[in-house]
Amino acid sequence: MASGTKTPKNLFGDPEDLLLDRAGRARRQWQVEMPEVAEKLLPMVLLGRLNEAAQIMSADYLVPAYAKIGLKTGEFDVLATLVRSGPPYRLSPTELYRTTMMSSGGMTARIDKLEKAGLVERVANPEDRRALSVCLTDKGRALIKDMIPDYIEAQHDAVSGLTPDEQEALSSLLEKLIRSANERKAP
Repeated sequence: MASGTKTPKNLFGDPEDLLLDRAGRARRQWQVEMPEVAEKLLPMVLLGRLNEAAQIMSADYLVPAYAKIGLKTGEFDVLATLVRSGPPYRLSPTELYRTTMMSSGGMTARIDKLEKAGLVERVANPEDRRALSVCLTDKGRALIKDMIPDYIEAQHDAVSGLTPDEQEALSSLLEKLIRSANERKAP
């Protein structure tokens, strides 16, 4: 505790802080503990809020939508990626790995589980018989296509606190942030 400040009555300090999101509460705490960095906290708050929003949206809206059809997030992502790829609903494990941003080991485990459930199958790659492709089964395609309306509704519920114009503005800003971050890390 910085000298001259009172000990808070609870772990989070002022009860008003409990009404703030975690990043807002952290900002207030840093402003008290280290006032010399108070004017430099905006990126920390922004990234904290992005992280918290992603956690809330996933846990409260998306994961329950996947669970209704017996899938976990990564399994849904694999199946949805195959559906979005269009006919013949077939991608190499490497293409799936790159598209879904999973580790190759994680991808193998997910494909194994989905194959056991009859939602995908490994088939010979028509262009390279030494390689395998992951192909969506009719059962897997039907499962995803049947659940997409409910999934989209869950997404609408998740962002319903923003107007359509606010959703568009936030989406555009996040696209710009992602592009900028990717450009800075590119060789």
